Amino acid sequence: MRRPMVAGNWKMHGTRASVAELIEGLANLALPGGVDVAVFPPSLHINFVVDCLEGQSIDVGAQNCAHEAGQGALTGEISSTQLADASCKYVLVGHSERRQIMGETNEILNRKFEAAQAAGLTPILCIGETLEQREAGKTLEVVGQQLDSIIEELGIGAFANAVIAYEPVWAIGTGLTASPQQAQEVHAAIRAQLMKENSEVAQGVRLLYGGSVKAANAVELFGMPDIDGGLIGGASLNADEFGAIIRAAGN
Repeated sequence: MRRPMVAGNWKMHGTRASVAELIEGLANLALPGGVDVAVFPPSLHINFVVDCLEGQSIDVGAQNCAHEAGQGALTGEISSTQLADASCKYVLVGHSERRQIMGETNEILNRKFEAAQAAGLTPILCIGETLEQREAGKTLEVVGQQLDSIIEELGIGAFANAVIAYEPVWAIGTGLTASPQQAQEVHAAIRAQLMKENSEVAQGVRLLYGGSVKAANAVELFGMPDIDGGLIGGASLNADEFGAIIRAAGN
């Protein structure tokens, strides 16, 4: 039985004051047992968030890492080793904003994925299609290629210690959401693709849905057989809304 997970990606939001207020709200939540919860603050606030969450059952992750695990001459980058040292447990790899805006290629993301695992972090691989690709009927082709890039480079065993988040690019921050049936179709295809390589890994890996998930649609989305939780954007910046989504995963 896969344990549900709800992860909050704060993106480029938060000051010390607003982060402290949000953490206080999260600390007051009555979280259900049986759900893994993590938040992903901007790197500037990671240490602050780790300290504020001490004693809470909420893990901390990073939104990005360098493509090399160790320390070195990469001005402005933060290595997965440094993130692990800061008590991070997870790191996002391949979020659509990194792919689409920052121009990160599958080759770069393969190296980040590998670097994260080398440092003891669990990578959350984000994959998904644009609106144009969906309208062209290429959703499964695009998602499959993004997944295959890791498999071909690192082997199917790499997903034994990883999470996959399906995030349709057209549904991120737009208010649009894939229907539960649309999301399930892609999640099922992802698991089937992994199943061809290794059934044990395929059955064990957690698949999260990300794309304008809110308390109002979380129950139905998380009720799908291959959706094991969510990677939440804007709604994770509101403690009450985020808590409602977590409770939906617990149900």
